[in-house]
Amino acid sequence: MWTRFPAVLVLILACAAGPAHAQSAAAPFDGDLQRLAEILGGLHYLRGICGANEGNKWRNEMQALIDAETPSGERRTRMIAGFNRGYNGFQQTYRACTPAATVAIRRYIEEGSKISRDLTARYAN
Repeated sequence: MWTRFPAVLVLILACAAGPAHAQSAAAPFDGDLQRLAEILGGLHYLRGICGANEGNKWRNEMQALIDAETPSGERRTRMIAGFNRGYNGFQQTYRACTPAATVAIRRYIEEGSKISRDLTARYAN
């Protein structure tokens, strides 16, 4: 499951990026992308404290999301703020890996995968 999430994320970005480039206004899937950014931020923090030894994997996934979507202005700001909100929210709560942090990781992986699948199904050509 850990390897499917990034693969699905890349697929969705490839499919969804086209319409978003044409306009700087909010895309219909922006709410989902912002939630996905928040999930990536949370995973970046939680996987780090839980000893996953993934380095910047989740931050890099966020960068790939931004690179594929190429949001500008307010859209870009909202996506980055979502990532930071996810990271900072868990940073304020967890100082060490706990069973609850492990549950949060599992739930975030599941939710991120679902968002990716749903966006792919809805917006892929």
